[in-house]
Amino acid sequence: MISPWMNEAAARAEKTLADHGIRFTIGGEPTFIPNDPQGPEWSYSAVGPTKLSYAKRFADELMKERCAGAARFYCPGKLYPGETNPRWVVRLISNRDGSPVFTLPKRGKALTPSSLQDFADTLARELGVPSHWIGFTDPNGSGIEVLVMPLDHDGSIWRSARWPLPKGDRKLSTAEGPAGLRLPLHLMPEGLPRRVLCIDRQGGTITIFVPPLLQNAFLHLLGATERAAKSRGVANLEFHGYTPQDEEGKWSVLGLAADPGVLEINLPPCESWQAYAEWMEELFASGHRAGMRTWKESPWEHPQGSGGGNHLLWGGPSLDEHPFFTRPLWLANVLRYWQHHPSLAYLFTGCYVGASSQAPRPDESARDLYDIDMAYTFIESLSEGDHRSLINETLRHIQIDVTGNSHRSEISLDKFWNTAFPSGMLGLIEFRAIEALPKSEWSSAVALLWSCLASHLLENPPKRSLKRFSTKLHDEYFLPRRLWDDLEEIFADLEKTGYKLDRETYRAIWDWRFPVLLEWKSGRASLTVRKALESWPLLSETPVEGGSTSRFVDTSMQRLEFLTSPGFSSQYDIYVAGRPLPLAAQPNETSLAGLRYRRTNLYPSLHPGIPTQLPLAVTIVNRKNGRAVAEFVMGVDEIDFTPLDKPGLTALGGKPCRGGRRGDLTCDLRLA
Repeated sequence: MISPWMNEAAARAEKTLADHGIRFTIGGEPTFIPNDPQGPEWSYSAVGPTKLSYAKRFADELMKERCAGAARFYCPGKLYPGETNPRWVVRLISNRDGSPVFTLPKRGKALTPSSLQDFADTLARELGVPSHWIGFTDPNGSGIEVLVMPLDHDGSIWRSARWPLPKGDRKLSTAEGPAGLRLPLHLMPEGLPRRVLCIDRQGGTITIFVPPLLQNAFLHLLGATERAAKSRGVANLEFHGYTPQDEEGKWSVLGLAADPGVLEINLPPCESWQAYAEWMEELFASGHRAGMRTWKESPWEHPQGSGGGNHLLWGGPSLDEHPFFTRPLWLANVLRYWQHHPSLAYLFTGCYVGASSQAPRPDESARDLYDIDMAYTFIESLSEGDHRSLINETLRHIQIDVTGNSHRSEISLDKFWNTAFPSGMLGLIEFRAIEALPKSEWSSAVALLWSCLASHLLENPPKRSLKRFSTKLHDEYFLPRRLWDDLEEIFADLEKTGYKLDRETYRAIWDWRFPVLLEWKSGRASLTVRKALESWPLLSETPVEGGSTSRFVDTSMQRLEFLTSPGFSSQYDIYVAGRPLPLAAQPNETSLAGLRYRRTNLYPSLHPGIPTQLPLAVTIVNRKNGRAVAEFVMGVDEIDFTPLDKPGLTALGGKPCRGGRRGDLTCDLRLA
């Protein structure tokens, strides 16, 4: 349910944009996993034995309500370096006006041995072409029946042809994938249509593999298929193959894509925040019915996001009406403001942050801060006009990770106007430092914060100079308290210009992201220990099976935040593993410290000779008499601290904990 405060803030943001004549779109890429994820496909692999069935089930749930009347297609997706086959994507094509794209009879006839040929002949008649079908066999032993016919459309009519292929060559290849991708097209003689329509039957389902077509021919084929299905009583029919570009702007297309460890949902562009929020509600409801969710849990971890992200994308209704192509100053305002506020990179993202993560900040990349500032300053200096190419050429070497990857960036512009790739000229600004959250309202709240900032920064430029955080970026802003304080500054900026956001919603997200591991209170004194963020380093090349090498990430380190109340420091000291933990006084009379410790000892890792530091004991000592008043221990297989019945079991008196640099707020337990 969308809260009233959300609608009010969204209306305020959209009015500001409308006053400037700006049409703005929001895209999303939420990711889902099964309620009980099992196997590599739900950990690190893009494909696996169950992911496609989950995608189809999810799509079918969407087609019951929001996408009723849609056509469902199983399509080839992106081909990634090092992978043999393209990843698949299930697409739902709906008409924007609500009319159905494709419908099937609710009840059909049982398929007989002649059903496939009968349906194929009927489809040929509906297309107005001779029935030149030839049969193929599958050497993989799948038992499917396959019919194939060369077919093309010249813009007005269809034409088919007989493929004079010897019977010995009428067989699919042994590759994986749909029948339409396994045809021996290299054996087709000159003069025949270069496209081939492929129909197969497996069990009680008929599948049509649609070749690449323009939109009008594609729709004509769908209409002919619908009529043939009704004529023959075929109720179980699926589409595979290629979907065309929406040349006429009449469709809404949603994708369910195979991605490492998750099922990624590619939302159609939303012309308002309300439309985005409605989509999120529908996705969460449909995902629940399909047995999927956006978060995971395990005995050795607190609940966390799916691991695949929930990226937001800004764009325009068309490339001709793109709001950022002609407003480079606005884009520079966004980039500067995000650099000023680490909470926008760290608070809503996943467990993996820092330079080697999937979404590093520009000042975590290989670029010096003055290079980043120089690029932003140049963008700000551009005169009126369409500067898409110059913006891209200026920023694509700035918004990168340490390896130069322009996709792996907190704010990625690799789909803005990269002329080297067709998919790079979409006018999209992708915010990647956003993780999937367990509630649709929370995900919508993050998108709303982003939309309000976009509107606010259109009229209120931030301070020009970039902030030189230096070591404080990771030392302090990996701690939950610092991130919340930074978010409070953002709320204050927005409130000055009339954007009122409900802090309780964002506080609930913060609480979920940074769970409490220990809580102790005595009178006015209290201690709260929360899970904090940690930057995991990228290691050198390591030999792996198959003779190649891989670069692993060392995830052995974890970080904690210790926050005490104003009455604590005058009465008590904290010891960790028997060593005093220094606390830094804060402006509000609280005290704060971070602590890094080694939780696991994986191979490979940095400093492999340093053992794990579990069990980890936290002892609270009365400063007056030196006695332990409370003691907590986190065991090897535990994720929280457990109080001991009798405190004082851990020997005290070791060297004080310290950081790697003088003045660090975060100590490293590995340092003696």
